[in-house]
Amino acid sequence: MSTDGQFRIVVGVDGSRLSRLALEWAVGEGRMRGSVVRVLTAWEYPIVAAGMEGVLDPTNLEPAARHVQSTVLGKVVHDDVDVTGDVVHGSLAKVLIDASKEADLVIVGSRGYGGFTGLLMGSVSTQLVHHSAFSVMVVRDRVR
Repeated sequence: MSTDGQFRIVVGVDGSRLSRLALEWAVGEGRMRGSVVRVLTAWEYPIVAAGMEGVLDPTNLEPAARHVQSTVLGKVVHDDVDVTGDVVHGSLAKVLIDASKEADLVIVGSRGYGGFTGLLMGSVSTQLVHHSAFSVMVVRDRVR
């Protein structure tokens, strides 16, 4: 939680449609509360099986994550809200759980790019609900 009295929102963005909806919620909430919104995008080195070396250039991972974040930020109007963006190495769940210690609210989509599409909640949102230091909002799909 912030020590300066400012309400702080953290939102996880991975480029998925639901993460964009989470960002829209975060910006709307930030607008209503006069909050600071911190957008986090995480990246990790993928697990590589024997024989797959050289298939993926790991130097492209961080720039790709930055591109994903800027693309999503470009789709959500946030001119009147204090929005900052960070791209961090690590699993998204761990990055968001760590960031929750300095936030009043963490917002994520119910599913992103990863995990199993049949789950009602993705692995990141499930971990956040159980381990976040403060409140978590999980944005579900609007289409049923």
